Amino acid sequence: MIIGVPKEIKADEYRVAMIPAGAELLTRRGHTVLIEAQAGAGSGITDQEFSAAGATLVPAAAEIWQRADLIVKVKEPQATEFPHMRRGQIVLTYFHFAADKGLVRACQQAGITAVAYETIKDRHGRLPCLTPMSEIAGKMSIQEGAKYLERPMMGRGILLGGVPGVAPANVVILGAGVVGHNAAKVAAGLGANVTLMDVNLDRLRYLDDVMPANVTTIFSDPLTVRDALRDADLVVGAVLIPGARAPRLVTLTDLKAMKNGSVIVDVAIDQGGCFETSRPTTHQNPTYAVEGVLHYCVTNMPGAVGRTSTFALCNATLPFAAAIANLGWDAAAAADAGLAAGLNMRDGAITNAAVAAAVGV
Repeated sequence: MIIGVPKEIKADEYRVAMIPAGAELLTRRGHTVLIEAQAGAGSGITDQEFSAAGATLVPAAAEIWQRADLIVKVKEPQATEFPHMRRGQIVLTYFHFAADKGLVRACQQAGITAVAYETIKDRHGRLPCLTPMSEIAGKMSIQEGAKYLERPMMGRGILLGGVPGVAPANVVILGAGVVGHNAAKVAAGLGANVTLMDVNLDRLRYLDDVMPANVTTIFSDPLTVRDALRDADLVVGAVLIPGARAPRLVTLTDLKAMKNGSVIVDVAIDQGGCFETSRPTTHQNPTYAVEGVLHYCVTNMPGAVGRTSTFALCNATLPFAAAIANLGWDAAAAADAGLAAGLNMRDGAITNAAVAAAVGV
């Protein structure tokens, strides 16, 4: 099979969808791996490293899209890439279709087979391709939130961990999955008062056992969320329903009760966001204010730490890319129900119920 890896072109995206080790393993199996020149530069991987691993360097993305049977990416196809997609081509990447009807229509019209990292499952029902990026985004949410709480960044001027004699910040985390867990660990390690909220009591019981004393677990309902928001300095949105649009947990009315200069980091923005006032932002222009509350809604947070993210992502995605390349889609999906769960679209037809519901199909 011909596998193509174009350079990522989304704003401030520094990851690449394959590392040299992956190219070597695939070429050893007789596959052709096409890598766009400079695709790995943002992750500190040189063209020479890819060449030494057996990959073929291609100067332009258009040729990769034209020749490849399987396109392996990091982020969803961008508007300038839409014309390159073609019927029968398999595209393996993060799609987050539920948040982007325009992307859905473009992929339908192109007739591609879309396999989404975010809905692939392992044998335990977990999301192995989403987990490493969720770990990174969770940790970054506190790093970025702490920065934007500083007064020059239009925050409240609060040090997350406080100092002796001065109280630390109050951090509220909505969702106790992988993102929430990692956010809570970092916030607690910095000394903040952390409230971790979820609707899964078993998950809350587990985290209550393993988290330090400055993390309090609270069952999430509209009343407890509103109560937590009033005291919050930093709120992290970390809610996920695989494939579906994120639920709106915080309304504009709720927002008005928050402190002036408090900060929201909406990690769920890739799936539409869990705050009514959330809209996608970029690393170049990451924040905006609504009702005096600073919103950080960058849609590719892990892209900023490209080297860490690339290796973490490729460790998880390579087995699935290799299975598709070695067996073809039909046989690979038949052999692995978890990989089959990644199918969001087949030859332009939506095959994922959550995606269909989110886009009204």
